[in-house]
Amino acid sequence: PSPRMESLPEAVLIRILASIPAVDLVLVCRLVCCQWKNLVDGAALWILKCQQEGLTGAEPQEDAENWQNFYFLSKKRKNLIKNPCGEEDLQHWGEVENGGDGWKIEELPGDFGKEFPSEEVHKYFVTSYEWCRKAQVIDLRAEGYWEELMDTTQPKVAVKDWYAGRSDAGCLYELCVKLLSENEDVLAEYKSETISIPQDNDANWTEISHTFSNYGPGVRFVRFEHGGQDTLFWKGWYGVRVTNSSVTVEP
Repeated sequence: PSPRMESLPEAVLIRILASIPAVDLVLVCRLVCCQWKNLVDGAALWILKCQQEGLTGAEPQEDAENWQNFYFLSKKRKNLIKNPCGEEDLQHWGEVENGGDGWKIEELPGDFGKEFPSEEVHKYFVTSYEWCRKAQVIDLRAEGYWEELMDTTQPKVAVKDWYAGRSDAGCLYELCVKLLSENEDVLAEYKSETISIPQDNDANWTEISHTFSNYGPGVRFVRFEHGGQDTLFWKGWYGVRVTNSSVTVEP
């Protein structure tokens, strides 16, 4: 007769379980018996799955929960900002403030501009002669980041944005990102200073970033807002240019 699964050496059973999709491990396999529950809740299985799927970058930790969370967060890791580079006009951007002649999308490098550091970015948003702002609110639960994970593990939330002026005009730029509760109370906030780019600048693209950590329980939404204007009040689109915005939940 064939050997029963429970008679297999633990190392062999871990290798078998590691071939099963992660969601099935948590929702199905850990309910089979005490032995399987202990293996699914242990670190060794998740370390093996991380190795098999090339998920590296975690500091060595013995905490089983850290390894399971690292696996799921690594698999989910993506830019949560939709339409970050204007490929879909202003779609997905809400609370839009169209000062002056309003927002416009232009092709890189644009007049008196520079190419973006990444060849994957082809467009940018540009502001006008009065303040232009736009925002996006990210629902973390809808993106698959469950409440216990956000409350207990509190994974880092990394925010990045890119801005530039055109070399013949001065402009202003601001970034404001908030971590919000279920009732949209502000639990943590990052707000840049008002960045002033002088006329006759080099038009280079600049990255601005911030990482939220140890922000406490209750975070359910991320609100990302940025904007700016030109400082010469020229009709048209001579204000700050923004593109390649990102919000990621880090493993």
